[in-house]
Amino acid sequence: MNKYKTVIKFTLLTVVIIFLYGFAAHRNALKSNTAVDVVFENGENLFVSYETVNKLLIQNLEAYKNQSKENINLNNLEGDLKRNEMIENAEIFLTLSGGLGAIITQRTPVLRVANESETYYYDKLGMKMPLSDNYSARVPITTDTISGSGNADIITLSNTIRNDNFLQKQIIGIKLIEGEHRDQFELKTRVGDQKIIFGDLSRAEEKIAKLKVFYQKIMLDSTITNYKTINLKFYNQIVCEK
Repeated sequence: MNKYKTVIKFTLLTVVIIFLYGFAAHRNALKSNTAVDVVFENGENLFVSYETVNKLLIQNLEAYKNQSKENINLNNLEGDLKRNEMIENAEIFLTLSGGLGAIITQRTPVLRVANESETYYYDKLGMKMPLSDNYSARVPITTDTISGSGNADIITLSNTIRNDNFLQKQIIGIKLIEGEHRDQFELKTRVGDQKIIFGDLSRAEEKIAKLKVFYQKIMLDSTITNYKTINLKFYNQIVCEK
């Protein structure tokens, strides 16, 4: 008899749990489609604000105003956000509390183009990116006109500068010299105001290593302002002009 009572109690408990879960899920699905929890994956919201993301999402959620959460097309919402020129990627998901969550990846500028006709950024993927009213990125500047979706070598060089602490602080400008086979580059420095003749991207790691050793020496003996040009194009040596 006790055995049957235990089975009945367990069955009733299971039914109650299923009912409560279903009831909660139903109420959750009927909640307003206006609560959005926004997280910026790559740090602070420098180029696109929380308000901008929320506004874009809420505008597009109007179509689902009287519908349950399960009917929301998350892929469409992600696509709407990705069309913003400041956003590299967006992931939209339903939260446990019944709201919407958004993980936003902003574009990462690595180069600023400022020529006679226009001013804009290129991001780390080589995509054009407009200037922001909220924030000005500290990246190298080029006054050269870059055609198409971005010169691949100058984007590679810009990423190299961004990912190196020393270069990021010291290099403020890049000059592109188009070559017949490979493009050549000259770099402008923040400290010392030297012109660095980098050449093409062949042996780039070797050139950067030589440059760091050279700067370490001239900064220690305070002769940095004595040099006008630093040429890294030659094997196993640096040629300088005072």
